[in-house]
Amino acid sequence: MIKSMTGYGIASFDSGRIKYTVEIKSLNSKFLELSLRLPKIFSEKEFQLRNDCSKQIERGKVNLSINVEQANANVKAAGIDRDLLKHYYNQLKSVSDELNEPGGNLLQLALGLPEVVKYEEDTVSDDEWKLVEKTFQQAMAAFQQFRADEGKVLEQDIKMRIGIILKNLELVEVEEPKRVPVIRERLNQFLSDAVGADSIDKNRFEQELIYYIDKLDITEEKIRLKAHCEYFIETLKNADANGKKLGFISQEIGREINTLGSKANDANMQKLVVGMKEELEKIKEQLLNVL
Repeated sequence: MIKSMTGYGIASFDSGRIKYTVEIKSLNSKFLELSLRLPKIFSEKEFQLRNDCSKQIERGKVNLSINVEQANANVKAAGIDRDLLKHYYNQLKSVSDELNEPGGNLLQLALGLPEVVKYEEDTVSDDEWKLVEKTFQQAMAAFQQFRADEGKVLEQDIKMRIGIILKNLELVEVEEPKRVPVIRERLNQFLSDAVGADSIDKNRFEQELIYYIDKLDITEEKIRLKAHCEYFIETLKNADANGKKLGFISQEIGREINTLGSKANDANMQKLVVGMKEELEKIKEQLLNVL
């Protein structure tokens, strides 16, 4: 069974006081490209989230976002260290008096000095993080299900196209025997025009004809192409099926199709081979989005 690299999953938890929303989106990529958008409160959990994503997602261009909404969000006021503010102010005023400088903005200057104004840092409790983590796993489960559902659609499309290739191979086998009389007639006519019918050595002609037809024999290519297609379908059904392996098999299928085309020497067979190539290119395009 294959999975798509395109995925989407979202999950939310609302306690009435606070709402957590986790969203995961992905597109196809050769490697795992992970982008996280987190509130500052969860910055220390980034490594854990990256580790969890790398284990479960494997490949793809992934965007993970966590949003926090508070029902009654109160603005947290900054605190002032009054003793330190007075200390700075007195020092500034003393220097100002000694230099006979006006001291109209001393308070503003003192407020801007280090450690005078302190902001309460947001932290996340263990209980809150457990809720976020649970929501993350729910979003991940939805994301993986999306990938699996998309994979089923891809699998059906790819199997259908492999079926068309095999059907064209059957038609090639029908057309193949028709080549020999045509080739015989073509060569005979060529020699007759070149040296005259009476000058043709029939035994030599038959030997050369057999040699020529042997060069155009496609028995091995047909056997290998059918085997590769069957192995492709078998791999699709495996639990550990992956896009890279299927890509390698599709390359082997392409080699056999190309050899069939070069040996066909027949217009009808060439049309069938072109149809095979078209379906294989569509399969390769689909495999770019297979995990």
